[in-house]
Amino acid sequence: MDKATKIKIGGVMQKIHIISRDEANPVILFIHGGPGGINRHDVLHNHLDLLDRFTLVGWDQRGVGGSWTGVDMDTVCKDRIVEDAAELTERLCEMLGKDKIFILGLSWGSCVGTLLAARHPEHVAAYVGYGQLVNGHQNETESYGWVLDQARKAGNAEDVRVLEELGEPVMGMYKGGYDGLFTQRGLLKKYGGVTPNSHETEYYSGKLEKMKASGEYTRADMKGYHAGTAEVLNRIWPEIGALDFPNTNTKFEVPFFIFQGHQDMNTPWTLVQGWYDKIEAPQKDLIFFDNSGHNPMSDEPEAFKKAVREHFEPIIAAAKCRI
Repeated sequence: MDKATKIKIGGVMQKIHIISRDEANPVILFIHGGPGGINRHDVLHNHLDLLDRFTLVGWDQRGVGGSWTGVDMDTVCKDRIVEDAAELTERLCEMLGKDKIFILGLSWGSCVGTLLAARHPEHVAAYVGYGQLVNGHQNETESYGWVLDQARKAGNAEDVRVLEELGEPVMGMYKGGYDGLFTQRGLLKKYGGVTPNSHETEYYSGKLEKMKASGEYTRADMKGYHAGTAEVLNRIWPEIGALDFPNTNTKFEVPFFIFQGHQDMNTPWTLVQGWYDKIEAPQKDLIFFDNSGHNPMSDEPEAFKKAVREHFEPIIAAAKCRI
């Protein structure tokens, strides 16, 4: 199966792409970050070696990419996207003959995945968060403070000036909204807080070229990316700033795993351990990838996918339902 299609989720048509060599295989749904950061061109093209064991599903969340057309942007919010994810997991189970599927959530997608696992565990076989969000306010405070400290250590007066003029975020919010956030993120990338593999100052440098080269997106999908990504982020970001998982979400009914880059200061790795220690779940594990930043699936792909297999295989073997 190699099927890119739109299905109605939460009352609107949303784009998914399913790739499988054997529909009997367990299913992994990737929940992208951003918000608005569609990633089918990555997860469904750079990690096809997982197809020997898994069916892979990419999804453009409402309001962006292939799920932009016809969406009332006033409906774009955290809880609505979590409900969309719950509806999608149920639909995928129906379509692929499963009772439960695996969830991988990156960055903002880890917020959606965490809340999906907490609120709608019935169709979740296990959850993996990477670039895991923990507390929105602390996330931005630590990230901002770290990059400002790096700029001062480097003696880069211009970067220090830019950051001091931008100012410390308030409840995760920077002056200038989207533009302010990506001023900080660009400098964060420059100083190695996003990935050790690039020190460019453009946060999404090369992404458009990779999206186009992949052949994954139609012209309509690309139009929806350009039209939707900034608005989706601006609408949801204040809700991210209010996140506080250590005080709101510590008990889960599904296996709960966090795969975090040890050099990640986008969603700072320093916040993860304290929350993880509070988590109660049937199984849990926290793995740090020493040579990774925000996205260890890209920074250390072989080690990341090895960990996915090692954590999912015992769950598949012990399953008393269709996975």
